[in-house]
Amino acid sequence: MKVIKRDGHMVDYCPEKIEMAIMKANAEVDDEDSASATQIKNIIRYIEKLGKKRILVEDIQDIIEMKLMAIGKYALAKKYITYRYTRELVRRSNTTDRAIKELIDGESEYWNTENSNKNAKVVTTQRDYLAGITSTDITRRFLLPEDIVQAHDDGIIHFHDADYFAQNALHNCDLINLEDMLQNGTNVNGIMIEKPHKFLTAMTIATQLITAVNSCQYGGCTITLSHLAPFVRDSYKYYLKKYKQRKFSKEDCEKYAEEDLKKEIIDGVQTFQYQINSMTTTNGQAPFLSVCMYLGETKEYKKELAMIIEEFLKQRIEGMKNEKGVYVTPAFPKLLYVLEEDNIKEDSKYYYLTKLASECTAKRMVPDYISEKVMKQLKIDKNGNGNCYPCMGCRSFLTPYVDDKGNPKYYGRFNQGVVTINLVDVALSSDKDMDLFFKLFDERLELCHRALQIRHKRLSKVTSDAAPILWQYGALARLGKGESIHDLLHKGYSTISLGYAGLYECVKFMTGNSHTDNGKGKEFGLKVMQYMNDKCKKWKEEEEIDYSLYGTPIESTTYKFAKCLKERFGKIKGITDRNYITNSYHVPVFEEIDAFTKLSLESEFQNLSPGGAISYIETPNLSNNLDAVMEIIKFIYDNIMYAELNTKLDYCHNCGYTGEILIDDNLEWYCPNCGNKDHDKLNVARRTCGYIGSNFWNKGRTQEIKERVIHLDNKDLEAV
Repeated sequence: MKVIKRDGHMVDYCPEKIEMAIMKANAEVDDEDSASATQIKNIIRYIEKLGKKRILVEDIQDIIEMKLMAIGKYALAKKYITYRYTRELVRRSNTTDRAIKELIDGESEYWNTENSNKNAKVVTTQRDYLAGITSTDITRRFLLPEDIVQAHDDGIIHFHDADYFAQNALHNCDLINLEDMLQNGTNVNGIMIEKPHKFLTAMTIATQLITAVNSCQYGGCTITLSHLAPFVRDSYKYYLKKYKQRKFSKEDCEKYAEEDLKKEIIDGVQTFQYQINSMTTTNGQAPFLSVCMYLGETKEYKKELAMIIEEFLKQRIEGMKNEKGVYVTPAFPKLLYVLEEDNIKEDSKYYYLTKLASECTAKRMVPDYISEKVMKQLKIDKNGNGNCYPCMGCRSFLTPYVDDKGNPKYYGRFNQGVVTINLVDVALSSDKDMDLFFKLFDERLELCHRALQIRHKRLSKVTSDAAPILWQYGALARLGKGESIHDLLHKGYSTISLGYAGLYECVKFMTGNSHTDNGKGKEFGLKVMQYMNDKCKKWKEEEEIDYSLYGTPIESTTYKFAKCLKERFGKIKGITDRNYITNSYHVPVFEEIDAFTKLSLESEFQNLSPGGAISYIETPNLSNNLDAVMEIIKFIYDNIMYAELNTKLDYCHNCGYTGEILIDDNLEWYCPNCGNKDHDKLNVARRTCGYIGSNFWNKGRTQEIKERVIHLDNKDLEAV
């Protein structure tokens, strides 16, 4: 007889271990409550007479408890149960200890590639990871039901950010209400920060506020430059007054004030860039920040906003110096450029900004592009009006919301958290039986639903005192001390996300076709997406919680899901034979498809992913073909809500090579010029999951990056 251990391994049955376990419990009770040698042998004989070829270790323990109680040894059974529980704690403790040791030893592939924007070798990151290991352990043992933990371990679902879940005050991502904090004053660590009166001061304070806010959450955050535009005018007025007091002519006063203002904008943006990339949050990394550039957010300060956007783009084109003094692509902040009537047409007033944005994208992979036109068609509020606003971080979008005064509200809102369903596992578990597929789909979705409810209930216990800068001082709300955040979790003020991954593999297995095929593949893919949306709608109506479907950016989880699928189903050609599965609704990275077809097709699926979605295309170096970039940008404006272009510009410290660092067949990065493979001497930037990553990746994500095909080839470029 073989015994199946908790980790799935099989060992030979050993009756001596059963006898030893009962004897240890015997030693803890009085003689009259202990089991005799004969009684112990009878229990062992009962187990052996079951005649099983394989038996779970948990089943053996259940039988022992049942048999002890059957012969009236209740005190002994209680001691045995206690012993069993204690052993479980020890096992889990050993797992935690092992994880900690692997982290601090610095040799673990998992920890060194867990997050492409975290360096696991530095003390601030290690401190965050150590806390995360403890949080994950507590979450698994005390905060989540056993079936959800098991489903997470098996890769059936993914309960995101368990390393932060033990701290019930933490939420996922948000749009920071910088306008409220800067205009009305705020408070950081008990220190009052009053309204600034100059742009440079506002920019400095903004970076401090962003870092403080990002330390009170675990996801990305976004600010908009329109909230900083009024301070440009304040600075101009300051300089104009200064020169008027010196009795300069009107023309000279305006000329010198403009010159000083331009210098201050340069300094302010440079300060912002340096601060964001050099500061470290309590998460052990730079703030996960996106910056929105949307001219349509303001009428009064549009001129000033355009000046800030221009300087942000110019400085990002330049890049930031690495330790060798070479300009490279920084990971943050992510830039979000909104395409609109004022900047998309050649004769429009701010077309020059879009041209500058195209140059920035060709060289630095940002900004990403949001189409105001398409977004307003999709994001309709209860008053019937179209809305345009940025994502929270890399791709998580709020649903439209109108406040009590009838005005749309975006900033100061947030996401409660994410649980992701592995669509590939649903398909493989159904073995192509459509009825069984939807039965399993329902079960798995309900599992995600329960896990999301646990997230929501944990947050519902939070009061404003847990994170004053968020809930009391304007970042997300202005609640009183001790006031509950409960109301902010309902009726659409915040969202909570049902994530999904592997739509391509799911559709391919069930239909034999990719969801890019105009036929049953695409039809089934859209049906799956609509099915999940319908579930979110149902849950929302029943609970007044804004469930929303989210195209998950599974960074390290893509590797985990792939490994779990191989373990459960073996290698299936085209489905489980890679070290990754496809993100959200994306066309698989290896599928040959041109840029415009890809964006058109994915726009249909993006429409059904209201809680978060982003599409991308891979391009060659377009630094010398900005016309091609502009054509893609114009296509985005007319056809898809949110998209980005992935280019490559890396650096080798050994030989000074600037270009694309490559990946060999063993999934090792190397310089094509000198062969250097030392990660510490290579600067590599790749779009990982919406954000740009720069600290390398696990084998799954590395293989995915290696297999990405170019969507804009030389023929396309010649046509442009």
